[in-house]
Amino acid sequence: LTLFFSSTHIRMGVGKPRGIRAARQLKDRRREQRWADKKYKKANLGTIWKSNPFAGASHAKGIVLEKLGIEAKQPNSAIRKCVRVQLIKNGKKITAFVPRDGCLTYIEDNDEVLIAGFGRSGHAVGDIPGVRFKVVKVSGVSLIALYKGKKEKPRS
Repeated sequence: LTLFFSSTHIRMGVGKPRGIRAARQLKDRRREQRWADKKYKKANLGTIWKSNPFAGASHAKGIVLEKLGIEAKQPNSAIRKCVRVQLIKNGKKITAFVPRDGCLTYIEDNDEVLIAGFGRSGHAVGDIPGVRFKVVKVSGVSLIALYKGKKEKPRS
């Protein structure tokens, strides 16, 4: 006994529904299956407003609580300069990386800083464990302008 399946023979109950009245089934199944896609789920679940400290914004202002030195992950050996910041909008505390050599000297405790994401949409970058944000401005002045000597930090 040999079973022969030609290209015109359809195996019942296997695969997706086909036919003139299959649209509703196809549409419903697609709607359910889309939730298995990580990017779709992240975009549509709405947890980005709760879990993300920025609550969907690209930047956020905060007050510097303390300066930190975070050890780089293996195989690198360095102390990455970071600051602990409390966001003004919701009071959440985050750690932000201070880029460039010696830029930590421009930041004091209780300074107002502008924080941005670190470029991997919610993931830590490189060898800095758990740090997902970076400092962009200090007291309304760009950190790069301070670093290059184009501007001075305003006296507060």
